[in-house]
Amino acid sequence: MRRIISPINFRPDRLPPGQHWTDKLIILGISDPPEIDLSNYRLKIFGEVEEPVTLTWDDILDLEKVELVADFHCVTRWSCKDVVWQGFHVEEIKKLAKIKPTAKSVMIHSLDGYTTNVPIEYFFDEDVIFAYELFGKPLPADNGYPLRLIVPKLYSWKSAKFVAGIEFMPEDRPGFWELRGYHILGDPWKEQRYWF
Repeated sequence: MRRIISPINFRPDRLPPGQHWTDKLIILGISDPPEIDLSNYRLKIFGEVEEPVTLTWDDILDLEKVELVADFHCVTRWSCKDVVWQGFHVEEIKKLAKIKPTAKSVMIHSLDGYTTNVPIEYFFDEDVIFAYELFGKPLPADNGYPLRLIVPKLYSWKSAKFVAGIEFMPEDRPGFWELRGYHILGDPWKEQRYWF
């Protein structure tokens, strides 16, 4: 299994401004975990693509598995070192869907109605994966089971839980928290927490 260590772990300013270290992931979200039947689960890739793609859970498990070690930074000011996720790298999406050159941003859609936007250059970064395991065990329900996007270079509200859709968009638009005042990008080292 290919192992990726996020470059953020090697930054001289590893702990972003305004953050403090914790020894575990703190559970936050907009809802209780949804009930999931993996036999009915589907991951849809749509929008600015030549043809929409729908993956079953078995399709997802057939993708090359990678391991990611990355710090995790929450906008509520806690950070957790060296979190270990397993899943598939976002580059697999390029193999599955012919993405149009008009695609500039990605909207992640979750089973509980949550959405979040990620600019395409951040989405296809070296350390971005879709995770289905955490520290070698199936992803816990409250951490996003069955599938969670992990974007280490941005605050963790961008690391959407319960992922069910990947929408490629011709322009950036705000998701759930961004519509409620969170920053459109969310870079922890620039303290891009809120618009106001």
